[in-house]
Amino acid sequence: MIRQSKKDAILELNKTGMSLRKIAKTLKVSRNTVTKVLEDPGEETVSQRNSRYEEHVPLIRELFKECRGNAVRVAEELESRHQIKIPYQTLTWIMRKYDIRERKKRRSGQYHFKPGREMQHDTSPHQVVINRKKVLAQCASLILAFCRRIFIQYYPCFTRFECKVFLNSAFAFLNGVCPRCMIDNTSVIVVSGTGPDALIAPEMKYFGDMYGTHFEAHAVGDANRSARVERPFHFVENNFLPGRTFVSWQDLNEQAIDWCRNTSDKQFKRALGMTPDEAYIIEKPYLIDLPAYQPPVYVAKHRVADVQGYVHLDTNRYSVPEALIGKSLEVQKHWLKVIVYDKNRKVAEHDRILDKQNTRTTLPGHHVPIRRKKDPKIPSKEERLLTGEDAILDAYVAELKKRSHGRGVVKFRRLLHLKRTYPGEPFLKAITQALKYGLFDLSRLENIILDYTAGDFFDL
Repeated sequence: MIRQSKKDAILELNKTGMSLRKIAKTLKVSRNTVTKVLEDPGEETVSQRNSRYEEHVPLIRELFKECRGNAVRVAEELESRHQIKIPYQTLTWIMRKYDIRERKKRRSGQYHFKPGREMQHDTSPHQVVINRKKVLAQCASLILAFCRRIFIQYYPCFTRFECKVFLNSAFAFLNGVCPRCMIDNTSVIVVSGTGPDALIAPEMKYFGDMYGTHFEAHAVGDANRSARVERPFHFVENNFLPGRTFVSWQDLNEQAIDWCRNTSDKQFKRALGMTPDEAYIIEKPYLIDLPAYQPPVYVAKHRVADVQGYVHLDTNRYSVPEALIGKSLEVQKHWLKVIVYDKNRKVAEHDRILDKQNTRTTLPGHHVPIRRKKDPKIPSKEERLLTGEDAILDAYVAELKKRSHGRGVVKFRRLLHLKRTYPGEPFLKAITQALKYGLFDLSRLENIILDYTAGDFFDL
């Protein structure tokens, strides 16, 4: 099929009186084509392609829905159920022709935001390496929709506590808020419903009212409504994280703030025609000022100090003074601190453990070292009563102590009982014999004492 532009060129050259041969040579087409165009200068009608399988379009459409859009399964079901074998290429061509598979593309639009009208918040999971250990961290982001100034932080998990900690830091970083904060339908902020019908959790609604902003969720599947905050996550993963090392969560978040200030907010935006920092100067007068007092964000728990002098919080243990063992205490969990109160009195303040589990931390002065009442090096009362009278007995006591646990009080107590029960001469003879043969079993020693005692004192 010859293009319409060449047809027009053939007709124009023919009007100038140029021969057919020269026209064909000039335009690099055959003389037959030139002749055909001159005989019928109208546009050629493109023949519609047809297929004998098109009569099965209603059946294909029904099976396509049943097979959840899998064309391979549609072909298999056509053959197994209805004994209709359609080549796969023909089947996909029919699906495209009758708009069974592909949706018609719609023209995309744009969202325009006036200064100080909206900010957008979202989270995304990222793989980060902290202290040479790969962990899955939640990247939280807040962005001003007009100037596109962004603030990011990372958290081990993202609950309402972390959300309030993040928003509190983000509002301070941006030095103001917008009246509307666009979010997705996350259960962290939304308690029920979706989109325009979403019901914001009471504690999050109160938190937003304190700063003069309200949360609004976009419709399910309409991620483009919050594209201002969705798109930068790719930039964060491919610009901030590569080549950076972190020793702790605090170090990670400090580097994230530095990246926001010196990299992201200073990058030229073609859509703005300037950098976010320059656009922020325009938007700043329209932002709502922060309240004069911003209360700290924390979660209060009540814990009973255990017998070892610790309170439990998030699988970890924090020390309290020994005098508070068994008392119910208020434990406040801040992002970086754990503060313990006994009624209205602060009794302990710890650095919060973020990267470990089943760990305990002890502050100096909270616990007095546990010491034994009696030093094992000091002889027991029983040992002192046995020694000092006879050298043989002293040697036996010394060897018996080496073979005993601790100070050997139990064995010395029984040996002292034998000494007090039986006469002295048989007792010392038995001790001499036992020491000679290395016999330190006190039951057998007693039998030896009885043998010597029977021969001297009893007529058997």
